[in-house]
Amino acid sequence: MDSLSTLTNATIVAGFHALSEPLRLQVLELLREQELCVCDLCETLGVTQSKLSFHLKTLKEAGLVRSRQEGRWIYYSLNLVQFVVLEQYLSDYRRLVQILPARSCQNS
Repeated sequence: MDSLSTLTNATIVAGFHALSEPLRLQVLELLREQELCVCDLCETLGVTQSKLSFHLKTLKEAGLVRSRQEGRWIYYSLNLVQFVVLEQYLSDYRRLVQILPARSCQNS
């Protein structure tokens, strides 16, 4: 496996891991509408900043969100490019026309 494949696989694994938690999905749903600061996310979701920071870090490491700082506030938005990577990965399975059955196992 070459380094590009390894990098791509790690990116895909991180992306699906990030999508596996309900609170992170709620964050992504809110960010579909607009860029939001941490304080707005905390208030809307009813969670503490420390709890939310952990989940935002996971989303950011997976490349699903990006952040920018303005003054003392950090604003988060979706990184749509990374969603395309995950979508492409899944769409490759859709293109499989036929999956061949396994060969019969031979006991020695």
